[in-house]
Amino acid sequence: MAELVKLSRQGDIAVITIDNPPVNALSPGIPEGIQEAVKQAARDSAIRAVVLIGAGQTFIAGADIREFGKIVSGARPRLSLLPYLQSIEDSPKPVVAAIHGQAFGGGLETAMSAHYRVITPTAQVGQPEVKLGLIPGAGGTQRLPRLAGVVKALEMCAGGEPVKAQDALMAGVVDRIVGENLLEEAVAFAGSIAAEPFRKTRERNEKLAQANPVIFAVARQQAQAKARQMIAPLRAIDSVEAATKLPFDAGCKREAELFNECLFGDQSKGLIHVFFGERAVSKIPGVGKDTKTYSIKRAAIVGAGTMGGGITMAYANAGIPVIVKETAADALDRGLANIRKNYANTVAKGKLSQAAMNQRLALITPQLTYDGFDQADIIVEAVFENMQVKKQVFTEIDKIAKPDCILASNTSSLDIDEIASATARPEMVIGNHFFSPANVMRLLEVVRGKKTSKEVIATSMALGKRLGKVAVLAENCHGFIGNRMVGPYFREAQFLVEEGASVEQVNQALYDFGMAMGPLAVDDLAGLDVGWAIRKEFARFEKPGVRKPLVADKLCEMGRFGQKTGRGWSQYDEKRKPSPDPETAALIEKTAREAGIERRQISSQEIVDRCIYALVNEGARVLEDGIALRAVDIDITYVFGYGFPAWRGGPMFYADTVGLGTVLARIEAFERQHGADLWAPAPLLKKLAQEKSAFSDFDQQREAGAMAG
Repeated sequence: MAELVKLSRQGDIAVITIDNPPVNALSPGIPEGIQEAVKQAARDSAIRAVVLIGAGQTFIAGADIREFGKIVSGARPRLSLLPYLQSIEDSPKPVVAAIHGQAFGGGLETAMSAHYRVITPTAQVGQPEVKLGLIPGAGGTQRLPRLAGVVKALEMCAGGEPVKAQDALMAGVVDRIVGENLLEEAVAFAGSIAAEPFRKTRERNEKLAQANPVIFAVARQQAQAKARQMIAPLRAIDSVEAATKLPFDAGCKREAELFNECLFGDQSKGLIHVFFGERAVSKIPGVGKDTKTYSIKRAAIVGAGTMGGGITMAYANAGIPVIVKETAADALDRGLANIRKNYANTVAKGKLSQAAMNQRLALITPQLTYDGFDQADIIVEAVFENMQVKKQVFTEIDKIAKPDCILASNTSSLDIDEIASATARPEMVIGNHFFSPANVMRLLEVVRGKKTSKEVIATSMALGKRLGKVAVLAENCHGFIGNRMVGPYFREAQFLVEEGASVEQVNQALYDFGMAMGPLAVDDLAGLDVGWAIRKEFARFEKPGVRKPLVADKLCEMGRFGQKTGRGWSQYDEKRKPSPDPETAALIEKTAREAGIERRQISSQEIVDRCIYALVNEGARVLEDGIALRAVDIDITYVFGYGFPAWRGGPMFYADTVGLGTVLARIEAFERQHGADLWAPAPLLKKLAQEKSAFSDFDQQREAGAMAG
């Protein structure tokens, strides 16, 4: 405890320093250490005031999230932080919280229990618990409205976004912004107020009078719109409202009840799974932290279309100079115009300054030749999804690129090894599969070929982080992780409309499940011609006699490619707002009739089960085949790349929460109804279900095996 929390003196000011690297999380021992240090300072007659500060780069970034899992599993009882915070607030000598870096979650709750708060200009405060499916659980919803007012407290507790120092000062969360020499200025501030009377935060009730029912009604409407189906934002609002209706102690009791409801619910489990999963996917067996990485100072992109333009922006956003090449001037002009338009839209929304836009555009060099490609550290191919076209590009760039240049393909499904065969350096070839829009979507699927070097893998994983992406490693196969799995998902969605469900019903059922968009809406957004090209590319691999969707190809033959043409599964107005398309509905009915498909009433539950369990079943095969390292890699792929609801934890985690026995039984029922070619249960799924095990258990076993190896 003495090592985690240190008590020292600067004249007549006590300094309590939290030293729990890397982020000073409130792990067991920290609250007790602070409490004891405050008591010691109170007993020392020579001490006039106390400064509470964090060592290293931050104040307190929050609770130790690993503890939540232990509490839920019963491995550790939940110990309330309220007594520890009250001991700070009850100090007879003023306590000043000195904030740098972040004061998030329990860190801000600790700071609010102090009598004063000073902050550096670059620091941030926040109550981000809702991002983990939780609410503040140590008085945050009770103290924050007393300091910042009800509206700001609702914004922070239900929205979870960080607040910058200047905004925190204006709201009343902090008392002063100090310079970067935090300790010196905090000690000086403590000395200046040591003789003044001070108040406990929990006794400041004046701002609670701002509350009225309309504020809470609006907050609930906004939360339901922004965080669809999530429980925690609504419970945070309930808890802040309790602060306006109940005495402080009773409000804290209500907060604790609501916190426990969230903590033991599936949503927080799913979000915490995603939180740790985002970190787990960076760990690659055989590619350790000591693996050499190449320096990426310049990039070049082949192709300025939708994907090439987005990838170009991703590099420019990261401050990396980038050349973007096209074969024709009009295509290059369109690509650059789209880049400018995307940046201008971001500026118009106030999310980017005009100066920053100009800086990013200055990093982009559009051209029609390979000039300068010999200086690039990475060349990314982003041309049409056709093997011959891609191999031609790789043959060309192989002749130009310097020996230590990484050659990356943005292919979404094609064989990386075959692409690499067009070069004399297969060890430098890798898949860097971005997701559209590439400048926004956070997933980067890194695909290694048989000969890809571990240095190139390590560089791509690190580069993903630098580009603001979550990089997930996949082995080489058709579709890799994401698109291999999404095939059965889209297949079932199309089968369902052929069998009697409407396009709108299928989209709505999956949207209500929590997906960002329904599957047929996604198809229209991406462009039906994209899938059409892939199907034609891989038609030779189809097993004869197996049912396949019939309508999508017919829509493409009619030139109906989705949003880009105004018509696809749905029809779209000039603002791309969808509405039912009677011609599509008629085409579906005609196609089903000609194919002898009996149409019937289909429930929303069947739609969800068939689409989601098709995804899970193929995910089990992907896992068993070693295409994905872990089930959590699949979950992260789907949360960050395919709009799977994070609060469900990803498809494999969702299956675990349902129970693999239940999932298997449903899949076996579909097998009896639709045939083994489409619905044979994955062997791994059957094995785990029979063992009453879970995909998370499989991950632990595989990780243990990798460590032993």
